Amino acid sequence: MTDTAALLAELVHDTDASFVLIARDGAESVELLTGDIEDVELLADIPLTVNGTPREVFAMVPYRQVRERGFEAQDDGAPLRCLLVDRHEYLPLEGMLSALPQDAVPLKDAGFDISDEDYAEVVTRVIADEIGRGEGANFVIRRDYTATIDTGSAEHTTAERTAAERTTALTWFRALLEHERGAYWTFAVITPGHIAVGASPEAHVVARDGIVTMNPISGTFRHPAGGATKETLVEFLSSTKETEELFMVVDEELKMMSAVCSDGGRITGPHLKQMSRLTHTEYMLRGRSRLDPRDILRETMFAPTVTGSPMQNACAVIRRHEAKPRGYYSGVAALFTPNDHGGHDVDAPILIRTVYLENGQLRVPVGATLVRHSDPYGEVSETHGKAAGVLGAIGAIARDDVATTKTDPDEPGTETSLADDAEVSALLASRNSRLAEFWLNPQEDGTAGPFAGRSALVVDAEDRFTTMLAHQLHHLGLDAKIVPWNEVTDADIDATELLIAGPGPGDPRDAATPRIARMREIVARRLAEGAPLLAVCLSHQILADQLGIELAPLSTPHQGLQKVVPVFGEDASIGFYNTFTARVSPGTTTVGAAEVSADVATGDVYAMRGKGFSSVQGHLESILSRDGIRTLERLIRDAVA
Repeated sequence: MTDTAALLAELVHDTDASFVLIARDGAESVELLTGDIEDVELLADIPLTVNGTPREVFAMVPYRQVRERGFEAQDDGAPLRCLLVDRHEYLPLEGMLSALPQDAVPLKDAGFDISDEDYAEVVTRVIADEIGRGEGANFVIRRDYTATIDTGSAEHTTAERTAAERTTALTWFRALLEHERGAYWTFAVITPGHIAVGASPEAHVVARDGIVTMNPISGTFRHPAGGATKETLVEFLSSTKETEELFMVVDEELKMMSAVCSDGGRITGPHLKQMSRLTHTEYMLRGRSRLDPRDILRETMFAPTVTGSPMQNACAVIRRHEAKPRGYYSGVAALFTPNDHGGHDVDAPILIRTVYLENGQLRVPVGATLVRHSDPYGEVSETHGKAAGVLGAIGAIARDDVATTKTDPDEPGTETSLADDAEVSALLASRNSRLAEFWLNPQEDGTAGPFAGRSALVVDAEDRFTTMLAHQLHHLGLDAKIVPWNEVTDADIDATELLIAGPGPGDPRDAATPRIARMREIVARRLAEGAPLLAVCLSHQILADQLGIELAPLSTPHQGLQKVVPVFGEDASIGFYNTFTARVSPGTTTVGAAEVSADVATGDVYAMRGKGFSSVQGHLESILSRDGIRTLERLIRDAVA
């Protein structure tokens, strides 16, 4: 028995021992972390120091921690579990593969906890009742693939059954190391009562030496039998649905980056993320931050790729439509490592493509991103594809004939990445022609902006697009502050030089909803004062209603839709996330004292301006708004004129 095999055997049979195995993408070693377990209530409680000295901590952060942001979640009691690392070793990958068990682990009673028909009905309801009523742009609804494994009979002791579970976990970990590819982390987390084994494709957030990185991934290409081809990949990359899904999650993660980074964040990409059975599309976001890594983690809970947009309302929708709590699905595994500056770096992959094992029960949670034009049975198929990707990777079902992980770095490659194909590369790169250069290029600090020395108050109506908007305001020279709708006072409203009434989900006509009612009060108060007001999206609709303009639901929601629209004599490419619209008779250019820019065919109002106010239906801060920063400057000039 090798030293590695003996070490693993010891950890398997010491059922009180806790340990983590991590193989990073491209590494020729596997990291072993051991230590004591401490469960804490809050992210701020993660014990990063002992007697004032920084120490390394590995944490499993469950989905329910999103309540720290004031968002809704079913509470299943999944612990925020910390491994206080006392040993961190790097073991050769080849030796680890030789030491890990490899006997097949048969599954019994396998299948989804929710039938295909019932899941399709849930998808239909979410599209009609949530997206169709303006509650958000996209939502991720999961279901679980479950099965039973044999951990021994009643004659076996609890310790023997626990050891059997741990052996199973290591068997799956070996299979992932050998057969999965493209994973950011391949890992096994084994602690008393909780086992997780996975191959996460996505670094949710990384903070290292003051640089924060996020990795939005979306769009799922399920490889056909026999593997992916250029033709099938080009067809996938040409899909409007897949492209829009990725743009929407980039917008959502840029909201988070703008909240934690002084420079808001910059986009690079897109790239392909190739797995054994799936290929995803991805971008990278980078920015600078001085925040504590625990605060960065809190402000970025959790990835829109597995929750939805806008984030706060997505959590409420998940609670309404998912039958069971999420556990660790869509949470993160976070490794906090002391750095040279006396603080900590953090590396936190998202917990997807992960198998959970507890009391002999396997669970593989998978979800589909639901958008305005989702096909319910297409989303059913997506969950099957994602579950098959995980189950095939761990050897629970037959694997496709795909390339396996090489342990010899000098072995000649036998496969050319499809991402290197000229047509594929050009098709990927062409996506950026649709995006705002503001977020693709380095950004100035705004000290020389056109509104330098002036202040603005941004009222957040539960859509954190306001963080991106505030960053654009800073770029234009404004000293901008964000205040939630339920915290802003009348004195705040009266005192600010420029008030920006922000976007949010919901029906602008629903005055019975406290948030809508308060936003109506805010817009009315500022309008009555005649003080500078800029109203965005939901608030634009509220302003239009108060000016006597009709509000109506769109026949097809505009969620993540890019349009070129007239804005007071100029055409502007703007991103839209709206289910309702203000509407005038086609050809109308004024309503009372307000000037309107509207669609010549439908009368849908895109922008308004008058003495002391301006408004816009679209999101000028979105990556979809190619003319966003220029249009924002124009509308601010109109409001403060």
